[in-house]
Amino acid sequence: MTGKTYATSFNHDTATWQRSGSPGAGYVEVAAIPDGGAAIRNSEDPETILFFTKAEWEAFKGGVKDREFDL
Repeated sequence: MTGKTYATSFNHDTATWQRSGSPGAGYVEVAAIPDGGAAIRNSEDPETILFFTKAEWEAFKGGVKDREFDL
């Protein structure tokens, strides 16, 4: 499934969004996509959504676990 397909078939109003962040600042919100991918948005701009395939999402999660990202 491509990002374009996600954008036309994903219902962000009924998705189950999980939040990460601190109160008072914007939150990063993630929702699972049925094929194992993920949708991500900023709570301060909920209409802009990034879509990741299952492979992309798994690669990202692996990088987090391996501490590949320096914040």
